[in-house]
Amino acid sequence: MNKKKQQTEQTKKKIADAARTLFAQKGYKATSIEDIVNAAGCSAGNIYYHFKNKEGLFLYLLEDWNREWDQTWLAKEKLYPTTVDKLFGMAEYLALDQLSHPLTKASDEFFNNSEKAPDVEERINNMVKGYIDFNQQLLQKGIDNQEFEIADVSSLAIILDSLLFGLNLHTRRMEREETLAAYRLAMRVFLHGIAKPAR
Repeated sequence: MNKKKQQTEQTKKKIADAARTLFAQKGYKATSIEDIVNAAGCSAGNIYYHFKNKEGLFLYLLEDWNREWDQTWLAKEKLYPTTVDKLFGMAEYLALDQLSHPLTKASDEFFNNSEKAPDVEERINNMVKGYIDFNQQLLQKGIDNQEFEIADVSSLAIILDSLLFGLNLHTRRMEREETLAAYRLAMRVFLHGIAKPAR
């Protein structure tokens, strides 16, 4: 990497690190470009060059959070021998990540902000597609290993994502153990249902 490119990457990282801290402390709406400029010690032009706008910068941080989650999950996934175990493990990991990640509150604000540029909507849609693809691959493994019945994996992946997304919203004010219990129960219901077996 040449010196100019290295400096460019260092500036981008400095902006991202400063913004991450501010979004975690103040939330999405209350953090301004001027706040980020002051914290990063750079110009607004640097922010617009690297990220286009505040939304683009926040999306970059969310994508970084997703990459971090994926890497950690890949290391953890090996601990779970079956797909059923993996689903329960994933649910617990999601619950704990939601409880501890500094951008959780700011991401709620960001997604609830109704006005988004078309390119931002497209990046969000790609992010959601990534979650559904992840679910689909995991569920397909369960079918291939004969743990699950053959089913419409695409639809199940969407249902699983909807379940986890809903849990994410409803468990925000719960304590740690209550949140974990809710995620475990949700996974049991997803896998086994609640209807009594027919006699």
